[in-house]
Amino acid sequence: MSNYISQTITKAYVLAEMEARKLIHDPTELISRAVQPILWLGIFGEALSKVRAIPTQGFTYLQFITPGILTQSVTFVAIFYGLYIIMDRDTGILQKFLVTPTPRLALVWGKMISAGLRGLSQALIVFIFALILNVQLHLSLLSILGIIVMLGAAAFTGISMIIASIVKTRERFMGIGQVITLPLFFASNAIYPISIMPRWLQVVARVNPLSYMVDGLRTLMLSGTTTGVGFDIGILAGVALIISIISAWMYPKVVI
Repeated sequence: MSNYISQTITKAYVLAEMEARKLIHDPTELISRAVQPILWLGIFGEALSKVRAIPTQGFTYLQFITPGILTQSVTFVAIFYGLYIIMDRDTGILQKFLVTPTPRLALVWGKMISAGLRGLSQALIVFIFALILNVQLHLSLLSILGIIVMLGAAAFTGISMIIASIVKTRERFMGIGQVITLPLFFASNAIYPISIMPRWLQVVARVNPLSYMVDGLRTLMLSGTTTGVGFDIGILAGVALIISIISAWMYPKVVI
């Protein structure tokens, strides 16, 4: 069992490194993805910061929303990662992976780690723009913050791979991806606290893994402490693990 886990981790790392090299050679995706968080912070955040109608626990609205926009940026990258699975199938790469003795879990973890690295690059973009807007943040716990970003990206990448295994076409995937991402974002504490939501939406927000990602990042970036962050990490780790197992089982169905 230990040998299987060791091989799975090693092969997942190799696959993630291969995916990361693609990103280095063609960073245009990162540049295009940077537009959305910049618009949210620069326009939406600046506009609502003048309203002062949303309780933000003593912080400015720009401070409050920055972890939420960071989470949104990472989630949007991860949730569309299943598109690459469909593209790999269309080019024949996926079929070659599936006939190798590589554990299916390694294939899934490799994609999850790669998406996490892309998420970290998105986090850097958000940090830089937040500093330009003079948003006061605590960045002394970057290692823990990176863990939350990686786990959140892994969980939503797994969900994306499950969707890709079901719909099997790029057009259907794009449509379903849009349908999923926006409700996940708005039914969370990314841009407003859970306490002001209607009762039914509070229930949805508390089972939404995106809320725990936002909560962990918000605690680290605004308070500069780790109080309660362990619970958020535990939830994200549990969700990522469960989703990865389901994804590994569904993965071969992409080519059926």
